[in-house]
Parts: sequence; C-alpha cells; structure tokens
Amino acid sequence: MAYDEGLAQRVRERLGAEAGVSEKRMFGGIAFLVRGNMAVGVSGDDLMVRVGPDRTEAALARPGTRIFDMTGRPMRGWILVAGDALGDDEVLGAWIDEGCAFAASLPPK
Repeated sequence: MAYDEGLAQRVRERLGAEAGVSEKRMFGGIAFLVRGNMAVGVSGDDLMVRVGPDRTEAALARPGTRIFDMTGRPMRGWILVAGDALGDDEVLGAWIDEGCAFAASLPPK
C-alpha cells in the first residue's frame, strides 16, 4: 500500500531534527519513532497515532478518527486520523505531539 508522501513530509517538517526521532517503513507506510517506540505514522492517506489505551476513547471523540484495525483485530491505544481532517497544521501538530508524548513515556528500545 502506498502512503501519502505529502503528509509524511509534513510530519517530518513538524518533527524537525528532534533528538531520538527516526523513521521506519511499517504497516505498508512510514512510521516515526521516538527512542525506538512508534509515535505516529502515515498509512495510505491517514495518520496513525499512538495515544495509549487510556486516551483512546477521548481521541476517538475527535473529528476524523477511527480505531486502528489492519488485521481484523483492533490495536489498543492506536487510532487513525483521516487525511482530510489534517488540513490545518495546528490539528496535525496536536496529533503528532500527542503521539510523541506517549512514545516518549515508554522505555527506550
């Protein structure tokens, strides 16, 4: 599956040269990791965000979101944000910040 390179570039620009951030091809798209833990990624036209199990319900109440389910089994603590809900850089930035904050709370890999 191809991914939206324009969205991936916007994520790269938002993350800049932050220490501990790396990229890796995953889930047919591109993932951005913080200290080895996935924070956000781009799959198709959507942004994958790792919000954590305790923040999933609140995240799903926001516009353009749905549970991340690639295999018929929903992944706890992960959501997808539709690309058309990410037109505003502030909205995209808030999702990236949320994913990075959760990933940074985990032990480094």
